[in-house]
Amino acid sequence: MKTPLFKGAATAIITPMKGRAVDYEAFANILDAQLDAGIDALVVCGTTGEASTLTDKEQIDTIEFAAKRVAGRVPVIAGAGSNDTEHAISLCQESCRVGADGLLVVTPYYNKTSQRGLIHMYTKIADSVDKPLILYNVPSRTGVNIEPSTYAALADHPNINAIKEAGGNFSKIVETVSLVGDKLALYSGNDDQIVPMLSLGGSGVISVLSNVLPAETSKMCHLFFEGKIKESAAMQCKYLPLINALFSDVNPIPVKEAMAMLGYCTADMREPLFPMDDAKRENLRRELRAAGLNA
Repeated sequence: MKTPLFKGAATAIITPMKGRAVDYEAFANILDAQLDAGIDALVVCGTTGEASTLTDKEQIDTIEFAAKRVAGRVPVIAGAGSNDTEHAISLCQESCRVGADGLLVVTPYYNKTSQRGLIHMYTKIADSVDKPLILYNVPSRTGVNIEPSTYAALADHPNINAIKEAGGNFSKIVETVSLVGDKLALYSGNDDQIVPMLSLGGSGVISVLSNVLPAETSKMCHLFFEGKIKESAAMQCKYLPLINALFSDVNPIPVKEAMAMLGYCTADMREPLFPMDDAKRENLRRELRAAGLNA
């Protein structure tokens, strides 16, 4: 059995900005707050971190800043995928060079490939680095779905460690678990499915919710691991209205608004992301307050 990169909640951390510039002062404060709250891992420059609008230099600089700030206290996992395999390899190698403990590698997008192409791509990337990979399946964004048989074909690679599954198809997830067993750790990519994923043997979640509720999201996972299933499920249900508000517009628009409401940063983001309308914003504020946050 491979050792998972983490167990519990990893925050898919936002990249705070002032105008178009990365706001490293705010980023440092956010990272410190996450660590103080007991988060289990951090994912930097994923979808929530607006990686697709960062230059390569900005992306690597942001990953390096996080790795230095965290200083080994929890794993720092770098978003490093691309729709160009050679570009993905370069991003992965540079992320490892600047201190990433693991890599989150999304399927190619727009120029979609076949399942055979996915196997070739992920094998080539995994062969090029010495850090563990998490395969990221999010077909609603990429138009590509990783099939259970493809996970099975990749599961024996020593550098392929885990799955971030955001496809939402639990029949496929059950099939995947039946094929890969404990060869790959399983993480939920959807905050509204944390406990259901844990019930299938999942190791945790890569979470948007934990930007605003890091301690609670981690606790939800660890209660489950401790056998306190009802308490864990109750937390899943308790925070569902906030989760829905955080996904009431295109991610990461709402979570950036939420972090601004909580005083961590501005709500600045890069186009084509566009601010929420007033009704959604006020609903988000209500749900943050209902969850006990001072928004």
